[in-house]
Amino acid sequence: MTVSTRPPFLRRRLGAKARRMREEAGLTLSEAADLLDKTKSALHRVETGETRLDVHLARSMMDKYDIYDPKLVDDAREAAKTPWYRAFGVEDMGYVDVETSAARVNEFSVLLVPGLLQTDAYMDAVFSSGHSQDPARMESQHKIRRIRQARLTDEERPLKIHAVLDEAALHREVGGAVVMREQLLHLIAVAARPAVTLRILPFDRGAHRSLMGSFTVLEFPDPSDPPMLYVEFPMGSLHIEDVEKVGEAKLRFEQLRRTALNLAYSVELLERLAVELYGA
Repeated sequence: MTVSTRPPFLRRRLGAKARRMREEAGLTLSEAADLLDKTKSALHRVETGETRLDVHLARSMMDKYDIYDPKLVDDAREAAKTPWYRAFGVEDMGYVDVETSAARVNEFSVLLVPGLLQTDAYMDAVFSSGHSQDPARMESQHKIRRIRQARLTDEERPLKIHAVLDEAALHREVGGAVVMREQLLHLIAVAARPAVTLRILPFDRGAHRSLMGSFTVLEFPDPSDPPMLYVEFPMGSLHIEDVEKVGEAKLRFEQLRRTALNLAYSVELLERLAVELYGA
């Protein structure tokens, strides 16, 4: 699992909201710090998410900035909660922390089926490959991923996934033929779900702009929260919020989506490969 040293996403998002409120009030960081009886550095840490914005300070900000945000106090309480994945003995999960707050995941994957669409057997093969992990940790990883997947059918906090999957991932025999056959049949089944949009990018479409690797753009329910780009690599990961880079990634994903097969032809390819490659 990818580990992040960044402040938790909810805290960063809340700090960004506090910064926008201050700017909307026309106050500099120094002026606002004086009004709130804070040092400039302390207020800066709150606005960057390094320090938690507590309920008392949230109320003071609304009073001193003369701006009322009905969600600010509730958001402060939510950000103070222990992340749900800590219950499984995991201290820090950068990507899951962000996905938990997302409403939509736009994922392009080159060599693996996206985690939200994996079967238990497939994810077991992924978790165990090249890693010396104890059974308890692997079971925790399974539970966390199943909880993430459950949001695809959750009516209260739904998560949508728009996935473009390179055909290469369908040929890579993760876990053996039986596991792959089950995985391809699972993709056919989940592709019919309202929360899932699946497109396969076949080999015969040739070269494309993202041959170098996978990436994910996450979007959030609050329009004031800008989308985020997530890129994983062997030694870690990047969480990118730069507007231009995220915009370029969104454009690239749309190009990939248009190049890929539509749903009907994607399912047809999955059915054919399940038979030809894995004997379904």
